[in-house]
Amino acid sequence: MRSDEETLAALQRGDEKVFVELVRQHQALMMRVALRYVRNRTVAEEVVQETWLGVLSGLERFEGRAALKTWIFRILTNRAITRAQREGRAVPFSSLGDDGDGEPAVDPDRFRPESDRWAGGWKSFPQPLPEERLLERETLAMIEAAIAELPERQHLVIVMRDVEGWSAEEVCQSLAISEANQRVLLHRARSKVRSCLESYLDPAPALI
Repeated sequence: MRSDEETLAALQRGDEKVFVELVRQHQALMMRVALRYVRNRTVAEEVVQETWLGVLSGLERFEGRAALKTWIFRILTNRAITRAQREGRAVPFSSLGDDGDGEPAVDPDRFRPESDRWAGGWKSFPQPLPEERLLERETLAMIEAAIAELPERQHLVIVMRDVEGWSAEEVCQSLAISEANQRVLLHRARSKVRSCLESYLDPAPALI
């Protein structure tokens, strides 16, 4: 894996191979984010394309104060917001979807603490939970479907944290949300996906 400095230097030299690798690395998630603002795949594709053009034109101005991918996604969200406003949508991230305020949440004690190597993960797995079942195509499809059905803000946060492996700080910077908001959204998203997984793997009601 190249460092941000190496990637940036290669891009500034006009290295097309590195640019293609960067596009391949982020394109899918960029489409996910764009679609949460504009709701039309064709328009989302245009937003992503405009973002890459903005990245190329702004390389000389990138100061490295944030991670390269964070900078790219800030450009993306700004472009998506501008395009959504043009299309007549309300677009502040705080207005997307539903936080789930007031909805039942899984007890925080079921998550691993911040000091744990797997902070934010579940302390225990649903029972019974044969490992091979987690790897079954049907199970993976169910998890993907559960994530897809989440409210918009929860969807973006769990995809960035648990699917793409972003840090909490990177998500907050990219989506312009507070650390506390990010934590609540991720907790609620994980709770819902966990509930779906428990119901699928164990017909008995989960104790929450």
